Amino acid sequence: MSSIQVDLLNEHEYSFAFDLEPFIIRVIEATAADQQVHDIEVSISLITDEEIHKLNRDYRGKDAPTDVLSFALRDEDSVLQEAGELELLGDILISVPTASRQAEEYGHSLERELAFLAVHGFLHLLGYDHAATEQEQEMFGIQERILTSLEIIR
Repeated sequence: MSSIQVDLLNEHEYSFAFDLEPFIIRVIEATAADQQVHDIEVSISLITDEEIHKLNRDYRGKDAPTDVLSFALRDEDSVLQEAGELELLGDILISVPTASRQAEEYGHSLERELAFLAVHGFLHLLGYDHAATEQEQEMFGIQERILTSLEIIR
């Protein structure tokens, strides 16, 4: 039996008009199913612009806030877990203030923006990137397919 564990940390106790934890878990489970990964654990932290700005500067050399950062623990040399153990894929950090601004800018709900960023961050943990146009089209296509399957539309 496969298992997906999501550790959600709402570090600043942001409040939402929807039930955050089951929503994020459903999004991550749908992404894992789409990508045919199982027996994994992922950590998602909701943080401030200031926190994500510092991390973006320190780890990516970009002196500005961003919407989502992913820190993968898995690489091509990763050892397979023993049966019944969960593989810790890594951490996804989402700036709630940036997500809120982007939702307003794009004309959709904060719920949709958080789902998009969670899927985006999870795909990065699996090794997807969007540095080149072809990679970006593939990654964004997967994201839209997952969100559409969950009926999370713009």
